[in-house]
Amino acid sequence: MEITRIFDLLDRYHEKFDKADALAGKKNSEWVKYSTSDYIKFSNYFSYFLLEKGFKPGDKIATVTNNRPEWNFADMGMMQAGIVHVPIYPTISNDEYRHILQHSDVKAIIVADKSLYSKLEEVIKATANIGFVLCFSEIEGVMNWDEVIEIGRQNEEKFKDELIRIRESIKPGDLATLIYTSGTTGSSKGVMLSHSNIVSNFIATSFIQPLDNRHKVLSFLPLCHIYERMMNYHFQYKGISIYYAENLGTITSDIVEIQADGFNTVPRLLERVYDKILSKGKDLSGIKKSIFFWALNLGLKYEVNGANGAYYELKLKIADKLVFSKWRAALGGKVRIIVCGGSALQPRLARLFWAAGMRVMEGYGLTETSPVIAVNHAVLPNVKFGTVGVVLDDTEVMIADDGEILMKGPGLMLGYYKDEAYTAQVIDENGWFHTGDIGLFENGKFLKITDRKKEIFKLSSGKYIAPQMIENKFKESIFIEQLMVVGENEKFASALISPNFNHLHFWASKHKVHFRDNEELVKKPDVNKRMQEEVDLVNNVLGEHEKIKRFKLVCEEWTPQTGELSPTLKLKRSVISKKYDFLLKQIYRNGKGGNGSSKSK
Repeated sequence: MEITRIFDLLDRYHEKFDKADALAGKKNSEWVKYSTSDYIKFSNYFSYFLLEKGFKPGDKIATVTNNRPEWNFADMGMMQAGIVHVPIYPTISNDEYRHILQHSDVKAIIVADKSLYSKLEEVIKATANIGFVLCFSEIEGVMNWDEVIEIGRQNEEKFKDELIRIRESIKPGDLATLIYTSGTTGSSKGVMLSHSNIVSNFIATSFIQPLDNRHKVLSFLPLCHIYERMMNYHFQYKGISIYYAENLGTITSDIVEIQADGFNTVPRLLERVYDKILSKGKDLSGIKKSIFFWALNLGLKYEVNGANGAYYELKLKIADKLVFSKWRAALGGKVRIIVCGGSALQPRLARLFWAAGMRVMEGYGLTETSPVIAVNHAVLPNVKFGTVGVVLDDTEVMIADDGEILMKGPGLMLGYYKDEAYTAQVIDENGWFHTGDIGLFENGKFLKITDRKKEIFKLSSGKYIAPQMIENKFKESIFIEQLMVVGENEKFASALISPNFNHLHFWASKHKVHFRDNEELVKKPDVNKRMQEEVDLVNNVLGEHEKIKRFKLVCEEWTPQTGELSPTLKLKRSVISKKYDFLLKQIYRNGKGGNGSSKSK
């Protein structure tokens, strides 16, 4: 059957995929599975509940919740009743919640549990347009999910025909969802995406990703983000069973438990997996340690097309038997496909995971493009490490004279909610969307992202610095968790470094560096000397003007919760610059040139 609206997926499921585990989530540490018929039934019940409560097509409802099967029931139940879904990150600030809840005009909000309700209670009470609150869990005085479903069930006969009428009236170009971009500066903006925007994306990518209805995936990236959400629909379109991780701390055990065939991720999580693998290898001794690092170094040289020759391929088979097979077993033994996006992936990690039999499909896109613009395939000839792959068949990309990536296609948003002026700024008179990213095509077909247009800066010498590319190189170090390049209008480039404290603690213990806390640790001369060695290593492969001449260590980890990173783990440069202004002044104004550290003030 033809899919033109997102909720058409329910009819497709009914026709093609009669599964006992269409969706699954954990309750009390046990997997609870929902069949195809359960999915359809609960989605319909939620629609009937909304109609009983007087909601009309065009109304908006927000969700603030973790990933779970019920998210889908609410999502589909809203959209087939013509209601616009406004999913919101559970980790943003109260000020941002106030902005989104007021700006979006939502009439109700669904929260996951008591902790989120407690966090939002005062904001909700202060938002006049919110009529009532629902909760997936039981909270005294708040309507819970079981009550909602029961009301929907009781009103099935009353609203069955009305729901059919509404479904038939919804057009592919109608607004389906309002997604607020997290942004790295200023207030977030509401991106208006239609049914056809998102449908075009999950159908276009379905021909590229090789898993099918025989397979299972684990979902753990936030469903409120368009990347995981579109892939959530993509998996449903292909009949792939979706299991939702209990929490971020159980990802590995959940993958093993369900024997997942694939998952979506962001580069930082793959970097952490690599760091753990590396740490375990360093704990080995003798011949086992030698074999481990021989296999690791072999994997880092992997080429998809066998360009390394027959002898390399023979060694790779041996490495697979001795080492890589154990890595796969640690992830349940069945992981074949890893979809990766959100920021730049280190090419060495892509090579290593491919060498280990787990194909990383790195892609690129934005919330405004629903999201995928380009992606590496799982098979030749459309794979090239260090790029984000080939542009989708139904999408056009042009590189502007200043290097900016411009896009046209069915995935392009309707515009920004209540902001025609800014919409006109990013979509020009010829219909090209200006992504704000700088890039180029390699070999005439592979898109490569080199930086963000607004983040490129000049040194006082007139030389340009593209910080993301430099930062990505430094994050290859196991000692560095995050790094921000600075130096606009200065004589040289410098950096603020948030260390990988887990590894730094291990190193300090091994080298008998005693410390009270992280604030004291990052001031230790031995620590700064060791970090200088890491900086020097990367400086050796950078251009003269790109080299990091000075750095300062900070004693805090940078996270979305503490404000230095966006929910998609991008650096909030203005926030970091303001927070560590005193360190920047030390770097550029004290004239001493030394490295050191201090706690933010």
